[in-house]
Amino acid sequence: MEDAGAHRPREMVDSIYRTESRRVLATLIRLLGDFDLAEEALHDAFTAALERWPAEGVPDNPRAWLVSTGRFKAIDVLRRRSRFDKSCAALAASLDAAAMPATTAGPAGINDAGDLEDDRLRLIFTCCHPALSADAQVALTLREVCGLTTEEIGRAFLTDPRTIAQRIVRAKAKIRDARIPYQVPSRAELPERLDTVLHVIYLVFNEGYSASSGDSLTRQELSAEAIRLGRLMVELLAEPETTGLLALMLLHESRRAARTSPDGELVLLADQDRSQWNRELIAEGGARLEQALATRRVGPYTLQAAVAAVHAAAATAEATDWRAIVAIYDVLVRLDPSPVLHLNRAAAVSMRDGPAEGLALIDALLAAGDLDDYYLAHSARADLCRRLGHAEEARKSYERALALTRQAPERRFLERRLEELR
Repeated sequence: MEDAGAHRPREMVDSIYRTESRRVLATLIRLLGDFDLAEEALHDAFTAALERWPAEGVPDNPRAWLVSTGRFKAIDVLRRRSRFDKSCAALAASLDAAAMPATTAGPAGINDAGDLEDDRLRLIFTCCHPALSADAQVALTLREVCGLTTEEIGRAFLTDPRTIAQRIVRAKAKIRDARIPYQVPSRAELPERLDTVLHVIYLVFNEGYSASSGDSLTRQELSAEAIRLGRLMVELLAEPETTGLLALMLLHESRRAARTSPDGELVLLADQDRSQWNRELIAEGGARLEQALATRRVGPYTLQAAVAAVHAAAATAEATDWRAIVAIYDVLVRLDPSPVLHLNRAAAVSMRDGPAEGLALIDALLAAGDLDDYYLAHSARADLCRRLGHAEEARKSYERALALTRQAPERRFLERRLEELR
């Protein structure tokens, strides 16, 4: 009979791949200066781990081992290529001669000199360089920082995966040809780059908080990484919206444990066991929100954090101050009149004024066409129709939502709603 202990190194490799592979990749990209070479090196490093760790044991610092192994694997690849391309020989020699940098830093990634030492944040700033188009910035960040496939990114942004793949290829070529550096910009350059970087950090968080596809509702490693990056950004540039974004992520994250049942099924906000909400995260998120509000320079992230704080303050779903939430959304949609925020406001109005009022607002949004392929719009409409007793309309909207989502727990939730209507 096979020793069960033999499986432990493989399980450890799988676990480390899920939690550390993107950080290892970010460091390899900095060391090697090439996305494709770094991705090949990452694959080779994990292949070597599968071969060696069962016999040698898991190293004390697996991430450092993977970075070192990947780097040497890349040097070997370049040496093999040098028979056909002399430039590869020079690059291999320079990589071989370069000292292996330290892979650790002080608290929160800031070293003793006060410089930022975080490869993943460097990678985000590289992916968000102004030389790249906005669409390319988002696609490249989600691919390289989050590890999402082109199919997952395409579904999240309602775009053909082939278009996403082309954007990523062109963005990598632009970074290579324009010699865009893998670094955090100077403090003087940070403000003009801030909006894009905060946007992609929030996208990383959202993919972790509510995965766009798969068997699990959440991807905790991604939301935890986004919060870590948010903390780094606050240390780097404590602008109100940087602090507001961190507050927003902390307040949302506080509800994670209550968002699914013990068997992984979706639990709506109104039905959550609020005793499971993380009070430490709520307290920190609330304090961060107060810091941002005290500046009187309020932006969309801070306002969304204020909405989350109203939910966090309610002891029960029935005690939620929906008047306050609608009032915040009234300000928010003036600052950022996106269809999704208007949808959120419509849902809040339905709780304040009744489902008929919310349904009228959602129908107007759907008629405009911007949310026709957004499953949450159809799911929200279905719920309001159900509450109003419009069973046939509710069924049609639930079916439309079901056709649009690839997230397994959400699909099962919608299927249960449809079964209840039948």
